[in-house]
Amino acid sequence: MRAVVHRPKRLFIENHQAWAGLVVGLLAFGESLVLVGILLPGTTVLIIVGGLVGAGVVQPLPVLLAAMIGAALGDTISYFLGKWLGRGGVHKWPLNHYRREIARARLFFHRYGFAAVFVGRFFGPVRATVPLVAGMMGMNRRRFQIANILSAIIWAPVVLSPGWLVAKGADSLPELDATSLFGLAVIAAIVAAIIVAVIVIRLRGRRDART
Repeated sequence: MRAVVHRPKRLFIENHQAWAGLVVGLLAFGESLVLVGILLPGTTVLIIVGGLVGAGVVQPLPVLLAAMIGAALGDTISYFLGKWLGRGGVHKWPLNHYRREIARARLFFHRYGFAAVFVGRFFGPVRATVPLVAGMMGMNRRRFQIANILSAIIWAPVVLSPGWLVAKGADSLPELDATSLFGLAVIAAIVAAIIVAVIVIRLRGRRDART
């Protein structure tokens, strides 16, 4: 990864690390914001940023905090937009062009409620629309924010970790200290739990469709 990041670019990034946090925060914000997240998913760029963290080009803490704050803020705005528009908002411009996506999110939210907000951030087809639907359906604000903030805290390291792992390389894993290895184990457990949850949700959805 260090070879990929050419020295001039790397020096520029190192000397302007404040911009890294801002860019990551904006990407996470856009990824979570309704419509923007549908049209311009930023996950790929965030994975690349994770690689820069692993290569030592960018400090991890500002990037992680920016990703968490941006993701939580994007979902919060989408939620309040849904509350303001109400259930009939789907018939208004520009949401009327995305009725299929919103209908899918509404079904997902109707089935799983609180869990839909928490897991939805990791579930591509409904990621950018579940917060909007939660607002439209009148979900309690406190319950929404608990699910929103907890999922943002988990989502940030999970989305950055693939790039970080690639940059570190498998050969360097034995050299990591106990704290880093514990962190990796926690992230791996979270990812596994999310994968299992998504699989269960999909299987349950198929079963309900047959009945």
